[in-house]
Amino acid sequence: MAKRLLLISNSTNYGERYLDYTRKYITDFLGKDVRNVAFVPYAAVDISYVEYTNKVNEVFQELGYTIKSTEDIQGPERVIEEADAIVIGGGNTFHLIHYMHERGIMDILRKKVENGTPLIGWSAGSNVACPSIKTTNDMPVIQPVSFEGLSLIPFQINPHYTDGRIPNHNGESREERIKEFLELNPDFTVVGLKEGSIIRIEDDKVKLFGNKTLKVFRKDQPTLEYDPSTSLDFILK
Repeated sequence: MAKRLLLISNSTNYGERYLDYTRKYITDFLGKDVRNVAFVPYAAVDISYVEYTNKVNEVFQELGYTIKSTEDIQGPERVIEEADAIVIGGGNTFHLIHYMHERGIMDILRKKVENGTPLIGWSAGSNVACPSIKTTNDMPVIQPVSFEGLSLIPFQINPHYTDGRIPNHNGESREERIKEFLELNPDFTVVGLKEGSIIRIEDDKVKLFGNKTLKVFRKDQPTLEYDPSTSLDFILK
């Protein structure tokens, strides 16, 4: 069965409502047959899982879907098993992956998506779809059980990617950090996903949405840049 993923760089663009620019892509991706959506809230650090779930549920209810958290009294496995789709929210990637491993939901999530259940993730939620979380931008506020991601895609994502540099700031640029990762992980491809950008994966097809370009980094190869008109199917190979 075709694997289906909608991987979003960021939840909200400046000056917009929460998840505003993503809504048309979410409804087009999920369609009318999906009703019950399992929500993985573990990226939340400074708000409770209940608050985070309610915030996401407000949006999804407007779109015609019902959210149920993996922290529901039914337990995470049953919530995931009964879901028509899965959503993994953004926040802190280290916190998210730690509790995904700690709650024991990695295998069940992986199997559901590999069997055709659609998955949506934004920011940290996109990062955990990768083989590892090592290309996140987040501070390691917790030591996770593992850096291992869901490996639903063969490449790494750097969400919120930017070419910008802060004036008079001497820290590494995002590109420099990605190249450091590739020095130690030379077999990987890293996708720099800019804010306001979404990649949709349907089996062996990859499509970029938004009005910005996407960057592809590989060790000892020129950095390549693609716009939404370009086929990106090659990054699955």
